[in-house]
Amino acid sequence: MRDPTLYALTDHFRERLEQPGRYVSTRTVSDAIREGQLRWNNTDGWRFALVEGGVRFVVVVSDTETNSPVVVTGWTEVADRDAALAAPRWDGVDVDTIAVRAALSESASTPIPDRIRPRTVTRPFEVGEHRLETDPGEPFVRCTDCGCRFRSKEGITSRRCRQRSPGR
Repeated sequence: MRDPTLYALTDHFRERLEQPGRYVSTRTVSDAIREGQLRWNNTDGWRFALVEGGVRFVVVVSDTETNSPVVVTGWTEVADRDAALAAPRWDGVDVDTIAVRAALSESASTPIPDRIRPRTVTRPFEVGEHRLETDPGEPFVRCTDCGCRFRSKEGITSRRCRQRSPGR
């Protein structure tokens, strides 16, 4: 169970590896499986959670619908903001990106303006088809491509990104 080579990567997970602002890699998946805390997942499968540099890496594995166990998904959460800001691996934008992404995912249908407002995300991260950023004081994330503003993950994922025409 602690051998990362036993787990295949799903297409869903491989797609997520490519997204800016995810901060999950095959190395962090292997580290979490080898060294992380093992938890039963609320749905099917197991979660491995590993904290490094103030950030928790969570890896979800399952073997319910496949011939061998698979890595279904993975994400990051800020476990200790001060430790994350002090770690050489992260800068303030990374820590705020992780915090905003996690907050959006915690309750996808709930608007979270107060959890977005104090954050600075100047390197866009992806959710659905949108590339998102925010400035301090803004109670929303904004798509850098289409200009739409969102306060919840459901709002982001329920609207297609229609890139703005030049000059708009």
